[in-house]
Amino acid sequence: MPEKLAISGGTPVLQRSDYQNWPIITDDDRRLVNEVLDSGILAGGTAPQVTALEREWAAYTGAKHCLTTTSGTAALHMALAAVGVGPGDEVITSAFTFLASASCALHQNAIPVFVDIDPRTYNMDPGKLEAAITERTKAVIPVHIQGLPADMDPIMEIARKHGLFVIEDACQAHGAMYKGRMVGTIGDIGTFSLNNYKNLPGGEGGLFITDNEVYLKKGMLIRCFGDEIDEVSHRRIYNASILGYMYRNQELPAALARAQLMHLDERNNVRIANANFLTQELSKIPGVIPPYCPPECKHVYFFYNVRFDPEAAGVECEPRRFRIAVEKALYKEGALVGQWQTMPVPAQDIFQSKLGYGGSHYPWALNEAKGITYEYRADDYPVAKELCDTYTIVHGIHAPNGIELMKKIVQAFHKVFANLGQALDHADDPIYPGADGKLYGAG
Repeated sequence: MPEKLAISGGTPVLQRSDYQNWPIITDDDRRLVNEVLDSGILAGGTAPQVTALEREWAAYTGAKHCLTTTSGTAALHMALAAVGVGPGDEVITSAFTFLASASCALHQNAIPVFVDIDPRTYNMDPGKLEAAITERTKAVIPVHIQGLPADMDPIMEIARKHGLFVIEDACQAHGAMYKGRMVGTIGDIGTFSLNNYKNLPGGEGGLFITDNEVYLKKGMLIRCFGDEIDEVSHRRIYNASILGYMYRNQELPAALARAQLMHLDERNNVRIANANFLTQELSKIPGVIPPYCPPECKHVYFFYNVRFDPEAAGVECEPRRFRIAVEKALYKEGALVGQWQTMPVPAQDIFQSKLGYGGSHYPWALNEAKGITYEYRADDYPVAKELCDTYTIVHGIHAPNGIELMKKIVQAFHKVFANLGQALDHADDPIYPGADGKLYGAG
């Protein structure tokens, strides 16, 4: 007799209490945060916690220089400004990513151009990159999506062939490695986020790394209103030489990030162990496609992404509807699952309307005045579109969660896939999968 799923009134496999929250706060965090409070110094581009974090992150990644910022988005914008991306320039990035990988170009009055993704890694497909390059292309932003490094060798080769800057969006990939090299150190500039969801959380904040001293100095100007620094006194002159922003980080988040960095590798190892266990077990279930990691990469699993295939599961069902049904059934079993990005980035309204600044159609209008048109059609990115129709995120792989929780998650998957008919019967139920904010320290 079929087992009754929780979505049909049965008993759930998991409870919310089975999950432990992220980030983990230890005595190291309290000690460094208290140092800030005791010091009386709460902010400043050269404040002690900020500069210590810059030194420590540079040492960890092997980069020569590091700047802290207010966010990963700010770091991306700083990077484009530092290499001279300007109005009408085109910046190529991945069709499956967070909006900031593309909107950073808009903030620099440049125009985002998208490339579809590899069907196994979900990163930018290097084989489709060169076709997107035009005489207006200035930079490429490969994204190390969900902790998996992009295939950087061919991306770098193509970029260098065409004289393009490479800005690595490593905002989800702290500690990830590509062929033995830390992500963020391969291109011209690497960018990271310190958002509380991330493997290296500071509450909020970002990091900008480079080996190029020119980009470092330009980044410093952009980070602080464009203000010059007197070379003798090392004080601000309050004379802005370029357009800058207020992108400085603060002492409290910098202190928290420093303490979290002390434990980054061990906590990444927990993510990897949990992910490997899930991949081993979920791959045994027909219709479940776990994430793939190329052998030359170290994946740090910011998120654990699984796809569903109704044909492999022996079900006649449209793929998107199948994912929705399975996702809802898993969620009712207590498994914290749910989508992160629901559509390819170019399908979002901002790119469909191209309203731009104040409804001016700017910056697209710059090039359209020259007869150059831009169309952002989701169908032009079929791999990213299919992924968004068929994937869900399995939450909870972060420390201190361990194999016992992973076993229960696997149990929930087996239960649902053994009773897919029940799950499909409830595909239209008003159920909204996802993880509550407290799981990731968000209110």
